[in-house]
Amino acid sequence: MRGLHADTGYLMYRLGLRSGQLFNAFLQESGLRLRHYAVLRFLATSPGALQRELSTSLGYDPSAIVGLVDDLEKLGFVERRPSPDDRRSRIVVLTETGGTFLRDTDEAGLRVTNELLGPLDPAERETLHGLLRRLAEDGLG
Repeated sequence: MRGLHADTGYLMYRLGLRSGQLFNAFLQESGLRLRHYAVLRFLATSPGALQRELSTSLGYDPSAIVGLVDDLEKLGFVERRPSPDDRRSRIVVLTETGGTFLRDTDEAGLRVTNELLGPLDPAERETLHGLLRRLAEDGLG
């Protein structure tokens, strides 16, 4: 195991898996998964997005986005509306119900973060967050 723990990429992968498992366990009651949450969280900071924009921004396959948006629309968390720029296109918009769900999950997100980052003091957490943000902005777009 020591060899794997010397590999930063592997450690990031394992931490990502653990984070996903913890968050999915919390979301299980709602029937949603972390991928649904990511769509909702993205839409919370956007006035609406084309499905292809969601796909590009989140790094999900376009066909996966269709299914995720379908699931969220059935729950009333998002709506598809005509795009103001192109009436042939539809944008996905967060509904009030979806926003409420996100606010209700904020506490769970904080609990997951606290469990994962428990061994770090506040300054270390801030440093880690800054570094991860830089990596995500440079490498993930």
